[in-house]
Amino acid sequence: MANFPTLSLGSAPWSTSHRYTAVGSGSRKESYEDSLLSSLDEVSLLSDTEHDESDISKTDKQRKESFYARLRGLFIKPKPSLPRTITVSDSIGKRPVKNNRISNQKYSIISFLPKVLFQQFKVFLNLYFLVIACSQVVPQLKIGYWYTYWAPLMFVVSVTMCRELYDDVKRYFRDKVINGQKYSVLTSDGFTVVTSENLSVGDIVLVHKDQRIPADMILLRTSANNKGSCFIKTDQLDGETDWKLRTSLPLLQELQSDEELLTCGIKLNIEPLQKDLYSFSGRLSMTPRESDTGIEEPLSLVNTLWANTVLATGSIVGLVIYVGKETRSVLHTSTPRAKTGLVDREINNLTKVLFLSMMILAVIILSLKGFSSYWFVYLLRYVILFSYIIPISLRVNLDMGKLVYSWIIQRDSNIAGNLVRNSTIPEELGRIEYLLSDKTGTLTKNEMVFKKIHLGSISYTSESSDEVRRLLSAYYTSHSPQATNELLVDCVLALALCHNVTPVLEDADKNNELDKDDEEEEVLLYSKCNETKTLSFQASSPDEIALVEWAKKVGMVLTSRDTNSIQIELPDHSIASYDICHLFPFTSERKRMGIIVKNSRTNAVTFYMKGADNVMSTMIEYSDWLTEECGNMAREGLRTLVVGKKHLSVEQFNTFDTRYKQAQLNISDREAATASVIESIENNLELLCVTGVEDSLQTDVRPTLELLRNAGIKVWMLTGDKLETATSIALSSRLIARNQPIFTLPEVSSRGDVHAQLNQLRKKNDSSLIISGHGLELCLQHYETEFIELACQCPTVVCCRCSPTHKSTVVQLLKTYTRKPVCAIGDGGNDVSMIQAANAGIGIAGKEGLQASLAADFSLTQFSHISRLLVWHGRNCYKRSASLSQFVIHRGLIITAMQVVFSAIFYYAALSLYEGILMIGYATVYTMAPVFSLVLDEDVSSDVALTYPELYQELMKGRVLSLKTFFIWVLISVYQGGVIMLLGFWLFDSQLIHVVSITFTALILTELLMVALTIRTWHLVMIISELITIAIYVSSLVLLKDYFDGKFLLSFDFVWKTMLITALSCLPLLVLKIGYRKCAPPSYAKLLKQNSMFRNCCRFSCY
Repeated sequence: MANFPTLSLGSAPWSTSHRYTAVGSGSRKESYEDSLLSSLDEVSLLSDTEHDESDISKTDKQRKESFYARLRGLFIKPKPSLPRTITVSDSIGKRPVKNNRISNQKYSIISFLPKVLFQQFKVFLNLYFLVIACSQVVPQLKIGYWYTYWAPLMFVVSVTMCRELYDDVKRYFRDKVINGQKYSVLTSDGFTVVTSENLSVGDIVLVHKDQRIPADMILLRTSANNKGSCFIKTDQLDGETDWKLRTSLPLLQELQSDEELLTCGIKLNIEPLQKDLYSFSGRLSMTPRESDTGIEEPLSLVNTLWANTVLATGSIVGLVIYVGKETRSVLHTSTPRAKTGLVDREINNLTKVLFLSMMILAVIILSLKGFSSYWFVYLLRYVILFSYIIPISLRVNLDMGKLVYSWIIQRDSNIAGNLVRNSTIPEELGRIEYLLSDKTGTLTKNEMVFKKIHLGSISYTSESSDEVRRLLSAYYTSHSPQATNELLVDCVLALALCHNVTPVLEDADKNNELDKDDEEEEVLLYSKCNETKTLSFQASSPDEIALVEWAKKVGMVLTSRDTNSIQIELPDHSIASYDICHLFPFTSERKRMGIIVKNSRTNAVTFYMKGADNVMSTMIEYSDWLTEECGNMAREGLRTLVVGKKHLSVEQFNTFDTRYKQAQLNISDREAATASVIESIENNLELLCVTGVEDSLQTDVRPTLELLRNAGIKVWMLTGDKLETATSIALSSRLIARNQPIFTLPEVSSRGDVHAQLNQLRKKNDSSLIISGHGLELCLQHYETEFIELACQCPTVVCCRCSPTHKSTVVQLLKTYTRKPVCAIGDGGNDVSMIQAANAGIGIAGKEGLQASLAADFSLTQFSHISRLLVWHGRNCYKRSASLSQFVIHRGLIITAMQVVFSAIFYYAALSLYEGILMIGYATVYTMAPVFSLVLDEDVSSDVALTYPELYQELMKGRVLSLKTFFIWVLISVYQGGVIMLLGFWLFDSQLIHVVSITFTALILTELLMVALTIRTWHLVMIISELITIAIYVSSLVLLKDYFDGKFLLSFDFVWKTMLITALSCLPLLVLKIGYRKCAPPSYAKLLKQNSMFRNCCRFSCY
């Protein structure tokens, strides 16, 4: 046997002599911590939602790799992850402390402050204001009071720090609860209670029903009534809601007590550390005390219990093989890629324009003043004076607005059950131009219903189930069964046996697996179920459940199943028992599943297999009807499975059994070895039948797709189904219009074929494109740019036979070549890479679990909700953020314009117009609430927005937030700032000592009036915030006596002249706005007028 690294661990898990010895290294030893680090170096911590590591390209890994990891790789050579051996004994030693501790915290007490400050001042705005604030330390650059600059900056940073601290404290307490969970660990003195964080490799742990699995473990034994099998819930690990079956080894299950596990010389040889959730290989060997002969058994995925899954049935005893950072759940945990919305990028660009404008303005003022010996000091002072042109409150207002948008979306009762998991990009929903959708579970319900079975010469539908039941009953009760009925019996029996379905008894309150918690009866048959219990089925595939349900309906009922046997109740109510010899589960690579069963009465061994038609067609005997019938079913929108069988002689089975068990003992290349052995019998199968199940469309899919199309959103469907099925669903859902021409790119095999087909597509660019995954690969390999260009011209694109890699690649290419926002929606684990790659990812919590929902930015319960999410909420979020950001920028521009005019009038003096608390109050209590009320603004009602989705299409032009609108606000700010300052000096030329009171009061009133003029629909929050703000300002006039002269403020001249200044700064803009809306009204105004006229007509007709 190979020299595996050895880990000798005691059953009393207090031993500290945990060592892994490298293969072939002799006496060289390394500590457990070093081995852990080397393992983690080898394993890349990628996204927690990838099913297949091969689905991640090399460039994706390089992009996700952190700077620290790259720097570390330059100096530290990663050590390879090695296989390991775990020996169970009964030694006692000192337990390692917190070996299995879970920590999801981002910071420690020491690192919190440095890390948060670093993250904050990476942002250009914050760094810019930090430099400005620090400049006030220099006496020559000091302008006004220090808190004028430091207070706003400290407020912004403090808000972020408090949020980060709050989130991290919540993570700490969540971790504390998990780490403090108590488990029983087997020692030579019996079971000892240990907390989860103190578990170690080699511990034998007792876990009860509904308890979390605390570490990666091998299932050793189950409770007696479970007979070596149990179910686990994996929804918190992989998002799949179906229960997973796990089995113990018969050798250990037969032991009389758990204590014997310490004395039978158990040793595990397991594979090197890896992150794949869906594969595992190892070998268990044991040497009982009464025997000198060792016994070996293979270990596979069905013997594992991954950490953070939940035991659903009975009690189990497991051996810990990985803890802490080595567990699969931790290896699959990483920080998702931060997404930046289009609005944020546009605001950043405008900020750069403002910064450049500020520098130019400072240079111009300095040029007018003249370059003296200390010109650079004056230049810096001007820069500081004009620094308010970039408002520090811009980022805070936008972030707070996003939280409000998220809250509004989640409280919308019309899309109940939705969740906003990423509150940083709600505005992105308002500019979507491409929507990439999965099919199964997204456009369809993923609720499979049996529709048809074809036997070659005859077919039966779901409506003829009663006839099938009568034929089966006649076959089992008749003494001379017909040959036609015999074929039908074989087909239905194959459906009842060839699957991975487990029967479940459902009570009124909960589900109980058959044979579980029923110690009085060894087997509970379906026919003995009382009226309070109904039989249902649990499986990972809804297709299998549909077929088993139909078999039950026609009289062949799956009544009981465990790891070793299956019981079927036949139409004559007798019980047929079959021993499960071998089970070959379905995988995405094999696209088929098989089972070898042995009839307990006749000892006949039969190999059943079912799978996709393109795979099964090469393994069955020749059939002249298979291809045609599979195509017919696919065109009807049915998902097809081909079923076959093969009788195995005793010699054939024994030969296969020996080879298969030998292949399973391999650790390094077990999958290849077992696959090779299985393929040896996957030939010359007898074709039994072809089944068709239907996945019905989701509710309101057709009107939703039509609405999205009218909104200017191009919808692409990416699915793993075959071409005919995908085409049928695309037509039935109206994704492809009835009279729309279709261009199906045929199977291509060379560069020349691809070139010819793309030329054909170029001539039919008004056609919908349907392409397979293989064709997509060749197109992207040889003509990437040309293909994307042509595909984007097509009204609809359907990609079938797509892998997760294909889906994410299409998203990346659309983002790269179109530079348009892309949205992806799906419900399964294979959609996660697409969802995370998109600008906005939407997950549907459906039959395939929560994996897509948990990885998405937004979570919905059904596809039809996306229309309201995009057309109503997305549109509002984008328009509100555009208005809010531009108004906040205007708030900084107007005061900068006033500062320029003030400096120019006073001979270019580098003095501040407003000092101290006035500048802080201007950006906060005096204007913040009314300005922030823009986040509740709406131009049309939800009914109008959904009735006229063309309104959404207008946002794609980017006219709401653009350089044009930005420069319009610049002109408004310059005009208003100039009017306030110039009129202030002109009307109060004899009272210039009160220039602050005059201009500041006019400024506040102007800003409040501009909010009222800018907002499209006055609402209660805006009105109340305006009144409260006015009250606060009037109160401050009395309290801030150092800045305002109360006697002067009460004079009649101050009141009417200030009102005149305010009116002249706002009324011309109001006149221009009204005139522009009369000459060129916006689309929503036309719709509102049209809607009002329609309502009036309806009222008149009623009279």
